[in-house]
Amino acid sequence: MKVLCFGSLNVDYTYEVDHFVRKGETLSSDSLQVFSGGKGLNQSIALAKAGVETYHAGAVGEDGRFLLAQLQEAGVNTDYVAVLEDVRTGNAIIQNDREGDNCILLYGGANQAITPAQADEVLGHFQEGDFLVLQNEINELAYIMEQAHRQGMRIALNPSPMDGKIMGLPLGYVDYFLLNEGEAGQLLGQDAVKPAQGEGGQQPGRRMGKAVDGERLVKALSGKFPNAVILLTLGKEGSVCMGSQGFLRQDSYPVTAVDTTAAGDTFTGFFLGGILQGYPLQEAMDRASKASAIAVTRKGAAPSIPSIQEVERFPG
Repeated sequence: MKVLCFGSLNVDYTYEVDHFVRKGETLSSDSLQVFSGGKGLNQSIALAKAGVETYHAGAVGEDGRFLLAQLQEAGVNTDYVAVLEDVRTGNAIIQNDREGDNCILLYGGANQAITPAQADEVLGHFQEGDFLVLQNEINELAYIMEQAHRQGMRIALNPSPMDGKIMGLPLGYVDYFLLNEGEAGQLLGQDAVKPAQGEGGQQPGRRMGKAVDGERLVKALSGKFPNAVILLTLGKEGSVCMGSQGFLRQDSYPVTAVDTTAAGDTFTGFFLGGILQGYPLQEAMDRASKASAIAVTRKGAAPSIPSIQEVERFPG
């Protein structure tokens, strides 16, 4: 069984700042670092480091050839990445603040130059039962999903960054949804993200409220997409899942975060890697939680993703 990640490849320009720049403000950064990134690239590297046979499809400009070397170094097959002469590689401007949080501005570049012909050629190398992993940073997603479903591939979707295009996709074809609270709420409508009430109408504490909201969201999504596994990440509060084993909860591992840029992508890659290797959902969630905990203690996106050996040595 093979996994194809058809997704973005970016050059990440990461600025260390005291706080996120505000409207009308000019802010000096403490430093600038250039990393490889893009949700597709990050998830491919995480999948490969989790120990599964991983192929990446997408597009870069001539300025992005070093991204292919980064993928190859991690063990990802890059035969299906097109190198385009007339467009720049996608890039991201990332602000990383004192608390380790980030905000990101994306430029699509080559990521928005995917063609149906490229999709057909790539998907022709895969077969029924193989996994297709998608995010929302490339174009032609609906076409890719239609063709993959026709071939009997299993589809995992991380609908990030969430926008109106997602609702136009054939979401009924998705076998695994991997998303956060905001994305879950947008798939369900605004009413789905109202704060949970505690006993006697009182607001619960932050942890309890987030846990209750997460459980309600994941169960509501499971009702909307009953044939899919729903995995919802809750940041420091861990993750919840609805699948064949019912409702599951996984705590996060406490660490001191310095950069959360690739935390979600690391979780996605290691969770799906666990599923592909036959782990039960709960164990796949635990491995993913350990991997993302390690990732947030390191700078950068792709460079922060740990090896499977590091995850197995992680205490807990």
